[in-house]
Amino acid sequence: MTTLSRDTDEGGPLVMPPGVYPPQEDTFLLAEALDREQLRPGAAVLDVGTGGGALALAAARRGARVTAVDTAWRAVLATRLNAALARLDVEVLHGDLLTPAAGRRFDLIVTNPPYVPAPVGHPPRGGPARAWDAGRDGRALVDRICAGAADLLRPGGTLLLVHSAVCGVRPTLERLALGGLETAVTDRRWIPLGPVMRSRAKWLEDQGLIAPGQDKEELVIIRARRPQ
Repeated sequence: MTTLSRDTDEGGPLVMPPGVYPPQEDTFLLAEALDREQLRPGAAVLDVGTGGGALALAAARRGARVTAVDTAWRAVLATRLNAALARLDVEVLHGDLLTPAAGRRFDLIVTNPPYVPAPVGHPPRGGPARAWDAGRDGRALVDRICAGAADLLRPGGTLLLVHSAVCGVRPTLERLALGGLETAVTDRRWIPLGPVMRSRAKWLEDQGLIAPGQDKEELVIIRARRPQ
């Protein structure tokens, strides 16, 4: 079991089985952005790549109707358990990114997708690395979210997306804008490179994704709004 080291879960520790992505700096930054959003009672919220459900539970505590999605069954079961323990009503679906929510509309989408560049060209289909590896440029899943988010947002609805600047900020803004969304970077935070990026730092340097000797990465929150 992993506990949150910050206040993203006001109800106490989350149950986090091995293999489920635990809340980290990107989760905390996204939780801060979520906290700033004005959510009317009953607002429809979608949490894509929910992990153990920290963000889904945070939205549910504010009175939102929350749907959480994850491709890993362990994450789905962990989120269902955490919602039950917190006595919160969260719909938790198993499936690939936005697919389980196709045909529905939401007031807010929050997502912390895998975004770490990896030497292998395609994201893994299983194992722990599925939670972070995202193709050679780190954009395999981010680009899919950018392509499909607008179709799931109601007029006036908002997407909050967190990822590392290592995989490129401008491409995210441009792809979301292609879907008719109004975009902005609302948050930036520098953090030390995590264990995965440190382990492949030389490869990242060779790809031109980080500078020689770089030991930090910048996290960004991108806010994209569908016009009324």
